[in-house]
Amino acid sequence: MTGSPDLWSRWGEWQKADARGLKGGEALILELNRVVHASGIVSPVTSKRGLAARLRYLDSPAGRSALSEQGVTSRTLRSWTRGKAVPSTASRERIDAAYWERRRENLIKSGWLTRHLDNDGRGSRMEIYPVDQSRVEARYQRPNISQRSITVRYIWSDLVDAWATRNQSLIDEIWDDVISDLDSDYAAYAYVSAIGISA
Repeated sequence: MTGSPDLWSRWGEWQKADARGLKGGEALILELNRVVHASGIVSPVTSKRGLAARLRYLDSPAGRSALSEQGVTSRTLRSWTRGKAVPSTASRERIDAAYWERRRENLIKSGWLTRHLDNDGRGSRMEIYPVDQSRVEARYQRPNISQRSITVRYIWSDLVDAWATRNQSLIDEIWDDVISDLDSDYAAYAYVSAIGISA
């Protein structure tokens, strides 16, 4: 795993002792993706209802463009929507990928995701799970690193913008801002096992 020099210097080469985790910024991306998925169509694309719902959502020029980017031709799409053919497993995966890409873009464009996380300035609760040290020999473990729970405010607009443009370095900077509010041991949370957002 690579990381910025300042993060490495603060944490040290923690993986050499078999600790498990990822950069906090990477965990933030995964959690934002989860929040978006939690707001979408619940039925899986493998079900008749889930497939139909996704195709309805994608029934627009932007939706058809998203399907085209996944390799779905106009002719194939017409065949599906007219009931002349049933999408294969691989095609359903392409439909699902197109749906989530459009869903992501629509939530960003509408501002819903930022408003949802900002919560009228009250922010959102964030659970921070430290790196997993269960495989680390006791003599190499970093003691007193526990799960932390904090209310995070004011970062959401910048974070969603960085997530929207896939700006990993800015997301890493935002994570650094988040953990700097913890305490003197904030560097222990430069890497984590996971992050949870109550949103």
